[in-house]
Amino acid sequence: MITMKINRLDELKKKFNGKKIAVIGDVMLDCYYWGIVKRISPEAPVPVVEVDNEFFRFGGAANVAYNLVKLGAYPIPFGVIGKDTYGDIFSGLLKEANITNEYLLIDESRPTTAKTRIIAHNQHVLRIDKESTASISADMQNKLLENFLFVIDEIDGVILQDYNKGVLTSRVIQEAISIANKKGKLITVDPKFHNFFEYKNVTVFKPNRKEAEDVLGMKIRSSEDVSDAGKKLLTKLNAKYILLTLGESGIAVFEKGKNEKRMPTKARKVSDVSGAGDTVISTLTVALSAGADIYEACYLANYAAGVVCEEPGIVPIEVEKLFDTVIKDNQ
Repeated sequence: MITMKINRLDELKKKFNGKKIAVIGDVMLDCYYWGIVKRISPEAPVPVVEVDNEFFRFGGAANVAYNLVKLGAYPIPFGVIGKDTYGDIFSGLLKEANITNEYLLIDESRPTTAKTRIIAHNQHVLRIDKESTASISADMQNKLLENFLFVIDEIDGVILQDYNKGVLTSRVIQEAISIANKKGKLITVDPKFHNFFEYKNVTVFKPNRKEAEDVLGMKIRSSEDVSDAGKKLLTKLNAKYILLTLGESGIAVFEKGKNEKRMPTKARKVSDVSGAGDTVISTLTVALSAGADIYEACYLANYAAGVVCEEPGIVPIEVEKLFDTVIKDNQ
């Protein structure tokens, strides 16, 4: 059972502020159209949604960057958008959130990744995806890595946030990890299926249950399955730590030469799990960069996921709410 003293929580909270974290990965735009259905279309047997509200949010690696902002950190996103309307909207959101776009690349040959959700009467009616999943060009890879090399000395850590949309190619993964390791920088990874085993020699590798099942070709159901999967990943990836997220069952933490530890979920009432993985990797990385050990960082990340799961929709974790919640539970 892990607990934290109030003075230690206060100390870490102060150190969260201003941490510079590079976020390399697939930035996205989440688009929402809310309305009502009053009739069926005369053109086809489909509902006609009369839209009365539309708004846009960060998605993918951009949502990780936004979580970092709300935690008091300073994110530096490295990603690719298109030269299109969605790209303009995305750039506008960055400006509003005070997130730098200095190292964001524009590729005229690709669209900005956008997920459009149509919602009527609080029901998700339809989702429309506009994206390219092809690897970014060699020229874009060169520019991204050059930019990353330029800032490596000033950052406190790097998050590799993969959604298999083409930014984190095998080359980008390997070279970014090599650059960061040579400078002794913290590296955390939120992987997807493709290039899963390219993420070798990182600080923290954080797959979820399904991702681990898919790559290992096994079902993870029992406690023994969790242990087996974690040990296999630790060996295959040579990571310092493996964090296997298990949804409502919490987190399993694996470290070479030590017994695994389990942390139950901290959600009191689950409203929506969307975006919880982004919150976990963001909180974990800032906590580690602030001097927390892996168990303290997981403890805070687990709380952060519990807080955002209690809210409907994809919402970032607020640093005040996180620490207030943890302190209240530790009194």
